[in-house]
Amino acid sequence: MTIDELAATIRSISPEEPAQRLADLLLAWKRDETTADELKSHIERAIGYIWFSTDTVHREVYRVWSEFRTDAIDGIGGMTMNERLYWFGLFEQFDDAKSEEAGARIYAKLLARP
Repeated sequence: MTIDELAATIRSISPEEPAQRLADLLLAWKRDETTADELKSHIERAIGYIWFSTDTVHREVYRVWSEFRTDAIDGIGGMTMNERLYWFGLFEQFDDAKSEEAGARIYAKLLARP
């Protein structure tokens, strides 16, 4: 499951505002300067502070997040750059990077060396 699929899945689990904001937070990460490790920390903290309407919703949101976290973030060290770009939905940004610095920022975001 890619980060875009994760956000869509969370949106489909619950129409309530906290779930929608969490999905927005995941997608906003693609445009900020934080790394995949910082995403992990931020989302873990956010889920811990969000009050969903039921325990079932909370468990399901946390289950899909945990699956993504394990596959994409915890496994990032063994991935190629293309795999990282795929998991985190950053192919287009990487292709559109006009400068060496812009490309280097994406490498850093994905915990890779240029």
